[in-house]
Amino acid sequence: MRVIALLTDFGTEDGFVGAVKGVIKSINPAVSIVDITHGIESFDILEGALILSSTYRYFPEGTVFVSVVDPGVGTERRPIVVKTEKYFFVAPDNGVVSLAVKDQKIEKIIEIKNEDFMLKRDTETFHGRDIFAPVSAYISRGIPLDMLGKELKDIKRINLPEPEIKDNTMTGQIIKFDKFGNCITNIKELPDFYEIEINGITIKKVVKSFLEGERESLNLIKGSFGFYEIFVPEGSCKDIFKLKKGDRILIKLKR
Repeated sequence: MRVIALLTDFGTEDGFVGAVKGVIKSINPAVSIVDITHGIESFDILEGALILSSTYRYFPEGTVFVSVVDPGVGTERRPIVVKTEKYFFVAPDNGVVSLAVKDQKIEKIIEIKNEDFMLKRDTETFHGRDIFAPVSAYISRGIPLDMLGKELKDIKRINLPEPEIKDNTMTGQIIKFDKFGNCITNIKELPDFYEIEINGITIKKVVKSFLEGERESLNLIKGSFGFYEIFVPEGSCKDIFKLKKGDRILIKLKR
């Protein structure tokens, strides 16, 4: 059974997600729909790209990913389909799929142009329902991608901020918070160091499990998606220490 996986910033309060699923099921009743998340921070393309790139590889080959974090909806930004060796990605061309396809072989990129595969609409405010949902459903039924529109040479790309090293200090930053208030950083590898701090607060321990951390203090752990995370055992370090997205983490390196 073909899978369609949804990732959006729609939330679950207003019925947007239900409308998207209804359109998909109307076109392909047999398809399985999986929610990755609808809790991406509103308009945060980088967060959407990060979560998509961290999760797509765990889905079966042939999955169609619909990724809609779309502050430019209704503008000249292009709706696209990206076909890689194993997957399909349906999204606005604003960088939201760029981290996921970065390490994959791209076989084809299509700008969606054919109105026959879209819903008739009086407004350009809900492309998730009117364009991306029906297109993903038709792809799950096996239509040739060339029927959807014209081929493109590349997509818009965004980059995850990289840690910087200067004067024996590595500087990273918080790029996301999870549901538990843990702070995900952009650091994937930890060099030899003698001190780590954020906002003048020393991070006490680097551990391998959450319960090894020092209570009521900041600790560091390698998270399940490959990034180091700042956490407080059984607490929210975001709330307790008033941390914010973009706050800098300073790693003082051993000479």
